[in-house]
Amino acid sequence: MSGRDDGPTGTRSASRRRALSILYEADLLEQPIAEVLDRHLDDRKDPPDGYAVELVRGVESLRGELDERIGEAAEHWTIQRMPLVDRNLLRLASYELVARPEVPTAVALDEAIELAKLLSTTDSGRFVNGVLGRVASEVREVPPSTTEAGDQTPKGRRGGPRREPH
Repeated sequence: MSGRDDGPTGTRSASRRRALSILYEADLLEQPIAEVLDRHLDDRKDPPDGYAVELVRGVESLRGELDERIGEAAEHWTIQRMPLVDRNLLRLASYELVARPEVPTAVALDEAIELAKLLSTTDSGRFVNGVLGRVASEVREVPPSTTEAGDQTPKGRRGGPRREPH
């Protein structure tokens, strides 16, 4: 997971992807987040932008609370059993949901879901969606249609439950 191919420099999407890369690296190498972030900040060719740094530091400062929220929302999953990308995506998006009220709920969820689909397993998009929908319903005023996005019941063409053939 490199900082390359992040899209236009300076966009929040690119910042999220860069923050994810730093969090992933720290988790993979089992090193303190601050230490990994400092290495990236020392990179004169491609240092992370201000929003990426803010996200990484925010996740680091609230990691215990974020992990607890994620663990409660992820039915039948412990945070340690989750794939590294998913775990750090959930931390990142949960941080935005908890501590960045100016970031719309739909944006935080959509960005995380798209990154999960792009960078993780085939089921990660649905998993991330379901967990973040539950976290969002706990920390924000979320319309019912948003939290239902995490419902894994197959839907028919008209939005109702799909009927299985007899």
